[in-house]
Amino acid sequence: MMRFQRFPTAPARLVLAWRAAALVAAALIIGVLLALSGRNVFELAELVLKSTIGSRFGLEDLALFMTPLILTGSAVTVTSRIGLWNIGAEGQFYLGAIGAAGVGLYMPGSPLLVLPAMAIVAMLCGVAWIAVPTLARAWAGVNEIITTLLLNFVAGLLTYWLATGPWRDRVTGALASTGRIHVAIPEMWGVVHWGFPVALLIACGLAAIMTWTSWGYEVRISGANPGAARYAGMPMRARIIAVMLLSGALAALAGMFEVAGTVHRLQGGMADNFGYLGIVVAVLARRSCLAVIPAALLMALILDAGIVLQTQQLAATVVLAITGLVLLLIAIGDELAHYRPVAPAIRPATSSSRPEKKVTA
Repeated sequence: MMRFQRFPTAPARLVLAWRAAALVAAALIIGVLLALSGRNVFELAELVLKSTIGSRFGLEDLALFMTPLILTGSAVTVTSRIGLWNIGAEGQFYLGAIGAAGVGLYMPGSPLLVLPAMAIVAMLCGVAWIAVPTLARAWAGVNEIITTLLLNFVAGLLTYWLATGPWRDRVTGALASTGRIHVAIPEMWGVVHWGFPVALLIACGLAAIMTWTSWGYEVRISGANPGAARYAGMPMRARIIAVMLLSGALAALAGMFEVAGTVHRLQGGMADNFGYLGIVVAVLARRSCLAVIPAALLMALILDAGIVLQTQQLAATVVLAITGLVLLLIAIGDELAHYRPVAPAIRPATSSSRPEKKVTA
């Protein structure tokens, strides 16, 4: 009888096929549930399509969502290549936003000088924020998941304190927000700023580094087989430190782009879970730096569709449940892609080892 066997790797075509099937199944389930609640499913579907990929406004929103998702997704992906998980991209995002806002608020000069300074300071803040979990992991073997996760809450509270205290906007009196920074990333298409193509180039550059450089090769080997990497004399500790610090810098750069390109000020809650969603993007990308781009696009579509549905009086909890259902079915599809039918082995017939007795008359 035919049986199914799980293989350690899944071909890309099977993964794409199962994900497409998961999206179709999610659409059918969501459609049935909305129809049972009295909604016009076809009108909602038409509205979602027009508001996301069917209009210039929707495409601009997708690009704005994708910019931080690509960077935070890349931040988590590079650490996963060496067998680690940076769960603190949310906190590093906040620290990058704090550093960028500090420069944008208090450093005079032209945008040609201030914007690079904002990016450099933001990345240094992200590197400093992840430095303690990195050194603890590299030198003492402390689990980086716990340390990076807990620092997220500290970073969020620090942002609220700055936005409501020392850097509070005393002109307009806005709550939990600083004043508007005096420089901004130039716009390239509508409200889409130049941070979007920079994020795309960063993702492509990371993919090239991981694929074609000796440093990327050592990172991949260190993550796939640490024992073999140590036997080959690869500097495991140095590679862990370098990858973790690079991850913190990428997540912090996402915070800088959000401050200088989208929000134009520091405010509480501005991360909008982009750091946590970067983990989802990295999982969808299956440890591929280049696949972060389509994974971020999918996540941006889900987020944008959720906003559209909320404008149609769907509760935020319902939208969250829909998002969870889509991601759950995609995860199930990714797992099913590892299973393939295998024909049972046919055992050749063997003759008896006992000698035949001769019958004599």
